[in-house]
Amino acid sequence: MPAKNTIKAYTEHGHYHIYNRGVDKRDIFLDDHDYQTFLSLLKTYLSPPIKTDPLPLSPFKSERPYRIKRRNDMNLQGEIQLLAYCLMPNHFHLLIRQNTSHGIVKLMRRVCTSYATYFNTKYERSGTLFEGVYKAILITEEPYFLHLSRYIHLNPVKTTKLGLLSTSQSPVNYPYSSYHWYLEPNPPPWLNTSLILAYFQKNTTKLPNHHTSYSGFVEDYKLNFESFVENLTLE
Repeated sequence: MPAKNTIKAYTEHGHYHIYNRGVDKRDIFLDDHDYQTFLSLLKTYLSPPIKTDPLPLSPFKSERPYRIKRRNDMNLQGEIQLLAYCLMPNHFHLLIRQNTSHGIVKLMRRVCTSYATYFNTKYERSGTLFEGVYKAILITEEPYFLHLSRYIHLNPVKTTKLGLLSTSQSPVNYPYSSYHWYLEPNPPPWLNTSLILAYFQKNTTKLPNHHTSYSGFVEDYKLNFESFVENLTLE
C-alpha cells in the first residue's frame, strides 16, 4: 500500500502542502549554506525571468563547487506561487498554489534533484537523500489553509527538542522560514504573502478569535490549531 499522501491529485489553481524529509530521518541541512542553497533553488525557479545566464549559486569550499544554470525556459513563476515555507534540519514544508496541472511536479523535480546533487557532492556521499517521493496534500477548506500556514511557521517552536527556539521566542527569529517576510512590507518576488495576508484585511469576523493581524494569529499559542493539521505528521 502506498504511503500516505504519496498519490497526488494535481489540479489547476489548487493549493498544496508539500513536505519531505531525509532518508532514515537523517538531516538534510547541516549548515547555513545548505539552507541557503535550497532557498536559492526556490528563488531561481520562481523569480521573474532574467536575461543573464547562467546564475551560479555561491560556491561552498570544495574543489568542485556546485553551480546551476538559470534558463528562462525552466522558469516556473507563472505556473507556481510559493506562499510559505519552513526548512528544518531533517525535513521541509512548502505551501504552494499551483496554476497549471504539472507545475508542482516540475518544481519539485528541479529543486530536489539539484539539491541532492549539491548535497552529495559537498559531503562526498552517494545515494538517495530524501525519503522517497515528496508528499502532497490538496487543501480544499479555507480554515485549513490558514491554519496550515501557521503550522508551517510554528515548526521551529514546536520542535524545541532540536534546540531551535524556545516557546518564549517568536518564530520570526528563525531564519529559514517565510514568517519574517510576512511582517515586512516588501517580500521577495518569488514569495507571495498577499494571498494569506488578505484574509486579515477583510472578513476578520470569520477568523479564529477575530484576529486582525497575521502575527497575532500565528503567535497566539493558546489556540488549539492542531485539530486542523492531523494529516501533517511525517510518516
